Amino acid sequence: MPDDLSVTPVEALEHAQRLLDADRPFHAHEVLEAAWKEAPEAERELWRGLAQVAVGVTHVRRGNARGARALLERAADRIEPYAHDAPYSIDITGIAAEARRVADNAAEGIDPDMPVRIQLTHRPSTP
Repeated sequence: MPDDLSVTPVEALEHAQRLLDADRPFHAHEVLEAAWKEAPEAERELWRGLAQVAVGVTHVRRGNARGARALLERAADRIEPYAHDAPYSIDITGIAAEARRVADNAAEGIDPDMPVRIQLTHRPSTP
């Protein structure tokens, strides 16, 4: 990722989701961090938390249970205050629940190949 990456919130969410789906959480973190740096003050902690979710998944993939647990718990704590009025259709509740599930599993030890399902936004329902 370029150091000067500039993305809109929607672009950041779409690009980060593609990277998460491709199991490239560190790269997703870079995209979310770029959005964090450009976010308005009222949204900064949300974007910071989303970036931390991606870093937490990176720790899972590297087998670092302690780092994964700490970051995923911190990320869930950071994003949950936005659940009542989540911007950009971000699925705060789902992301926080998955982050806490993975963090709880990390407390028991970690399988670097464990499934982690982070869906950043609510998917439109299909008829």
